[in-house]
Amino acid sequence: MGKSLLGRPMDNPPRLSFHASRLSRFLWWVAGGLVGLNLVVQFRAYGTGNYKVEGLFKFLHLDVENNLPTFFATLLLLLAAGLLATIARLERRRRAVGAWNWIVLATGFLVMSADEAISLHERLNEPIRRLLSGSGGRHGWLFFAWTIPGLAVVTTLGLVFLKFLFRLPARISRAFVLGGTLYVSGIIGMELICGRYAEIHGVFNLTYSLLATVEESLEMAGVIVFVRALLVYLADTYGELKIDFGAQAAKN
Repeated sequence: MGKSLLGRPMDNPPRLSFHASRLSRFLWWVAGGLVGLNLVVQFRAYGTGNYKVEGLFKFLHLDVENNLPTFFATLLLLLAAGLLATIARLERRRRAVGAWNWIVLATGFLVMSADEAISLHERLNEPIRRLLSGSGGRHGWLFFAWTIPGLAVVTTLGLVFLKFLFRLPARISRAFVLGGTLYVSGIIGMELICGRYAEIHGVFNLTYSLLATVEESLEMAGVIVFVRALLVYLADTYGELKIDFGAQAAKN
């Protein structure tokens, strides 16, 4: 039995339950709503010719930094990092083989959430472009040049974690692969397409905005699929994840 803030016992202390289907459904609805609102402001802005990176356009556009979609995408990655850290702790407690994989993944997703918040990877574009061809010339698919080290990192991690994937239950492994494919298709695949288009036509037009919407949507979809797979793995291996807010008070 927990205690209230006044120190009196609580028969039913608040409890947060992470049910895979319910939580993932909620995340899908939020992501879908953000994509829909983003499309509304895009068509309104470019359709009327009143394009300005301010107001609702800036607040809801998927390809603009420091706004509502960025906040949601950052929270998604933080949620994945938190679930991975929880699994890592449980796996280490039972001395499971390959527990370090979960620790590395948790750290990686924590870094990705920070990068999502401040767009650190985009600061690599100009230095890498200069290395490729100096200050002039076309870059084509590599206009967003950070994709070069990005592809190298993705390929390396894919090889490193291949054995880890084979050790997972089949449905979890498939979900991990699906989530990863969606995410990489967005952050690398669509980024290459967006880069080629942006170099020729610029980024302040409806076509580029729609391409960027596809990119960001794939990224969110990939993380949601991955989060659901983590919740299913937790439920299958350790039971449904629950946080009892009265547990700490009961110890005092």
